Amino acid sequence: MRVSVEHRNIPFIFYVVDWIPPEFGAVGQYAMIFAREMAQSGRDVCLVGLTRGAGETVRERCRGSLFEVKRVAAKRYDKAALVNRLVWSMRMNLKLIWTVVRDPRSRNAEILFTGSPPFMLFFIFAAKWLRGARLIYRITDFYPEVLIAAWGRRSLAMGLFEKAAWYLRRRVDAFEVLGEDQRQRLISGGVAPERITLKRDVPPVQCHGQLQPAARPPELAGKLVMLYSGNYGIPHDVDTVIEGFVRHHGHVDQFGLWLNASGSGVGKVMARLRMAGVAVAHTEPVPLEELPAVLASADAHLITLRPHFSGLVLPSKVYACLDSGRPILFVGPKSSDVHLLCSQRMAIGYYHVEPGDSRGFARALDRLAEWICDKQPLSEARKGTEATSRLTS
Repeated sequence: MRVSVEHRNIPFIFYVVDWIPPEFGAVGQYAMIFAREMAQSGRDVCLVGLTRGAGETVRERCRGSLFEVKRVAAKRYDKAALVNRLVWSMRMNLKLIWTVVRDPRSRNAEILFTGSPPFMLFFIFAAKWLRGARLIYRITDFYPEVLIAAWGRRSLAMGLFEKAAWYLRRRVDAFEVLGEDQRQRLISGGVAPERITLKRDVPPVQCHGQLQPAARPPELAGKLVMLYSGNYGIPHDVDTVIEGFVRHHGHVDQFGLWLNASGSGVGKVMARLRMAGVAVAHTEPVPLEELPAVLASADAHLITLRPHFSGLVLPSKVYACLDSGRPILFVGPKSSDVHLLCSQRMAIGYYHVEPGDSRGFARALDRLAEWICDKQPLSEARKGTEATSRLTS
């Protein structure tokens, strides 16, 4: 396909991610938004990512520029099986890079890639060397540092792996970071500040306005609802949430927890809270178009992050939670940009708890319940719970 005359001096850009909507995945959701914005600004863009369906290429024109979405067929993997996940990541990285390299438009193009799939950094340089491409790294996750934080140790092999990652990072042409915590991590690793641009994510859906709330799970009838929506995996605090809810249940017991989530932490939270008699419900993550109604049905939102993951990952749910206008309870370190964003944008309704402080978590739930009920009678705060408890699994 020929590039239009007015764009011939502007490099073609490939935007490479893991899962593209309608598949579930925050990175792909944001990539779809940003890739379309690039096309509307005058860039010819090809968004490349994975789908569980048949592979396909869809093209459209945005104000005269090309916006192309190339879906590459792939299978999901078991997130709990680390070896399977690593093998899957290697295969998908090769598949995605080959899709770009074999495209004639990749010569002297720009390639914007992310940390999803993991370890893309180690494969993307093939495109730089073979096609003369300029690399832009949008840092979504730092690998292998995420694995080191998850395992709690740095072996000799992993230490060498980390050194190799920094060797390649320092040779990337430009970076986009999600937060100031990531910017500082890159600078500390030897990346020149002028090569780093702060470009935050945005809410993938509009969560404000007069929305019809989704039905709440029947297990939470009569309770204020704390909602956790999205992935609940290794980077996210589990123990503080469990112990804090158990304490809250022992003396106030106004909040229940709704996990509209997937990930390795879901089963542990569900099992331990049910054993303690805490009101808890689990539903699978909803399609993107249904997310605003789910967010609107909550009385408050929960965001968690383990301390070792500060600056390595940024829970993307923070943007939609902020946009919803509901109170937020963040369990995580103050060094994370989650705390920075919530502190800057929420004059009231933001509660922060350090990981491990289960008493503080319980007190935050108590204060949140009191604050919500001061704004409206308790019967109103719980209004509609029974009436909307028709949600089925």
